[in-house]
Amino acid sequence: MQLTASAPTLEDQAQPAAPTKIVLAGKLFDPYTLELLDNQAITICNDSGMILDVSPLSAISSNFASFDGEVIDLRHLTVLPGFVDTHVHLFLHPYAETSWVDQVTKESIVERTIKATVHAKRTLMAGFTAVRDLGTEGAGDADIALRKCLSSPGALIPGPRYFCVTRAIAPTGTYGPKSSLYVNKEGIDDVTGVDVADGTQECIKAVRRQIGAGADWIKVIVTSHYAVRSRASEVSRRVGAASMATFDYDELRAMICTAHAYGVKVAAHATNRSTIIPLISLGVDSIEHAYDMFAPDSTVVEMFEEYAGHKTKYVPTLAAYYTMTQGKGEIWDRAANSFKAALELDLDNISCGGDTGVFAHGANALELSLMVRLGADWKKVLRWATLGGWEGFIADLIATPGNFAADFEGAVSAESIQFVMKGGKIYKRDGLPLV
Repeated sequence: MQLTASAPTLEDQAQPAAPTKIVLAGKLFDPYTLELLDNQAITICNDSGMILDVSPLSAISSNFASFDGEVIDLRHLTVLPGFVDTHVHLFLHPYAETSWVDQVTKESIVERTIKATVHAKRTLMAGFTAVRDLGTEGAGDADIALRKCLSSPGALIPGPRYFCVTRAIAPTGTYGPKSSLYVNKEGIDDVTGVDVADGTQECIKAVRRQIGAGADWIKVIVTSHYAVRSRASEVSRRVGAASMATFDYDELRAMICTAHAYGVKVAAHATNRSTIIPLISLGVDSIEHAYDMFAPDSTVVEMFEEYAGHKTKYVPTLAAYYTMTQGKGEIWDRAANSFKAALELDLDNISCGGDTGVFAHGANALELSLMVRLGADWKKVLRWATLGGWEGFIADLIATPGNFAADFEGAVSAESIQFVMKGGKIYKRDGLPLV
């Protein structure tokens, strides 16, 4: 077969690219008003990737004949802002495939980074155009390089907007992996899941170290779920499995104040009320998990009341607890009841983060589905999954043919996301990846 090509004429070369494109939406979800708007036209600047205008289609349809830019017809779909997963671990894959310890100690950083690039693409194709990665879990600062490859102007690979913490911070002895031979040594083969810090000065240094490395957020492990006293499990399961506070108040204050002084926000891994309430008083920016708001002498709603009225985001990570327990047992019940209590109090400072990586990347929408199953209004869930994590005018848009009211889970599933745009660039169209 012979291939021929003709050189462009001077007239062709002189034609400038159109400055804008228009997306036509049959329905458009407005996360501010929680309304589905019929027949809208979204005008996007090609250079900046920003949304310039949103108008009823009838107001501008007469101009299409003279419009020389691209018109993307999604009138058969519902368009909405791209989803945001505010708690992922791109350097992990499901624990059902390989345990956390084996991933951290037996998979090289090269292998884990290559897997992270695959996870990034799956996440974007599922309609999640931004994520917050809350720790490489033993992969060091590899997320900083991954961010450059994903989010810089010369991005090399497809994936969501990527905000990262490099290493989470925890005190001595509270986080894995833990050697069975050298029980007083942090980590295994010099691999630790976190940056270890003790005392206010070390904590301040650790925060500055992460910010200097390029962290977008700081993450602190305030309640250890890799049990502090796990070595005692051989003689007492109750003692060995007990979840307890790690840092003291002065250490927490030092880290939060230091991060805020640099203009960096702080996410806290915290599970129960005794650790969460002090964090809120210190102005921490997000609480991850908060699954155990139960106390024998108080209802869950009473335990959650002090959360109301604060700006601190609540990221319940329901999907992680659901997948690890198959939706059964005490841990899942506590996580579900804590979330239901938040609904009863009408908390709206909620963000959708599933702790994705514990379960499969690309299945991020499980967190949204579980919220609706537990009684949340689907419109609010869509707000939490968009504005709850990212607010701006960048053209991050997705589209689905699904009916949110009739089948929410089907509408938000990765298979139903037919169109993905990030920063004005199309990555998926008619259900097919373009990259």
